[in-house]
Amino acid sequence: MGYSKGCHTTFHHRYHIVWAPKYRYKVLIGAVRLRVREIIKQVCDEMGVTIINGALSKDHVHMFVEIPPHIAVSDFVRRAKGRSSRKIQQEFEHIRKRYWDQRFWGRGYFSTTAGNITEDVVMAYLDRHIAKDGFSPSARCYRRQPVSDSDRGTRERAPFRRFRTTWIT
Repeated sequence: MGYSKGCHTTFHHRYHIVWAPKYRYKVLIGAVRLRVREIIKQVCDEMGVTIINGALSKDHVHMFVEIPPHIAVSDFVRRAKGRSSRKIQQEFEHIRKRYWDQRFWGRGYFSTTAGNITEDVVMAYLDRHIAKDGFSPSARCYRRQPVSDSDRGTRERAPFRRFRTTWIT
């Protein structure tokens, strides 16, 4: 968990990024899956982005990456999604027929920094994804439980109920 260095910068910018194919079709299997992985690795190498961990499920891509400060997260995702979409549709005819309007990926993506949760949680989450291709019956889940008034403190709160997330074992 060290810092990375540039010519005049020292940084530790890590992001958990997720995106999915359009309509959430389960098309990331077999040769398509391998080619998407290869294309994304090429984009990362060209942009100087370090892949810390990642997982390709049948219907979405998870990446935990370290992006240098001179590259915006949106620029990285735009290039990764754009290049992979174009190349996948050129190389796989069944994908080109399924996505006839030339948009392989959905419009948006999810991104969060590792500061909101610990890196260990992200790594464990991705490892569970890798272990069972996105589904792990033995994995722990979260359950939301109401928080009592004594846990809230004496300060006046909004009238809606608050919840606490706890592990289910």
